[in-house]
Amino acid sequence: MTDQPVPPEQPIPPAPPGYDTALGAASLHSITLLGHDLAEDVMGEVGFGELAFWLATQRRPSRGQTRVFEAVLAALADHGYTPTAIVTRLTYLSAPDSVQGALAAGLLGGGSRFLGVTEDSGQFLHGVLAAVEGPLPTDEAGWDGLALRTVAARREAGLFVPGLGHHVHKEGDPRTPRLFRIAEEEGVAGPHLALFAAIGRVHPQVLGKTLPLNGAGVCGAALADLGLPLELLRGFALLARTAGLIGQLAEELRHPVARDIHLSVDLNNRPVPPDPYIPPPLTSEASDTEEG
Repeated sequence: MTDQPVPPEQPIPPAPPGYDTALGAASLHSITLLGHDLAEDVMGEVGFGELAFWLATQRRPSRGQTRVFEAVLAALADHGYTPTAIVTRLTYLSAPDSVQGALAAGLLGGGSRFLGVTEDSGQFLHGVLAAVEGPLPTDEAGWDGLALRTVAARREAGLFVPGLGHHVHKEGDPRTPRLFRIAEEEGVAGPHLALFAAIGRVHPQVLGKTLPLNGAGVCGAALADLGLPLELLRGFALLARTAGLIGQLAEELRHPVARDIHLSVDLNNRPVPPDPYIPPPLTSEASDTEEG
């Protein structure tokens, strides 16, 4: 009797990959979200603002934190015929079959001049606070001193202070004092708001003029004090503006203005002679380097 050949050992299949998440998960009969039953524990029990905060931080906000967060969302939802609103309406005029395209067009315009100031201000204030050696100020005089040094440094560097100034509300943005009051009432006003308020008090000493603390800036300070991820502050501004853009589209459906905006530009353009672009001359240093 001959020996039977021993079959080669079969390789052990690799374990399937695992993708951990504490957010949403679905099974045959249930959906969980943040460790809770979505249908029974979340729907009808948790407001959207509270849920958005919870999703971003994976910690459920207190009532006071929720109130401040939702006040920020309300402050940033709509601000009239801004470029984001206009482009949303115009995109819908061009592609009425693409609501998502119209909304996306408006959201893509959230940058350093509109909406992005919220993130810029929060990041700026946090950077100043993180650079302080020793304990943070504990009284108004201390905050004013820090703010004075901060504004002076920005002036010397030729940089603007994020959140300072507004193209419309030149005598004061009505959203700013209201958000300060809400944060104080709820006991969640922290160092970012304290520094921002101090900048509002002392900047005339450096700049020689008084500028308003704008709503986007105070929103960034409030969100930073709530402990939200600084990298996502613009995302919360976009979340708020999404509601506003839906409102813009809803109004456009009933009282359209996008065609008038389009025709106003199209029928009033003025032909002018070409203005050729001429590259600036190279510096002598650059020229010497190239020739050498």
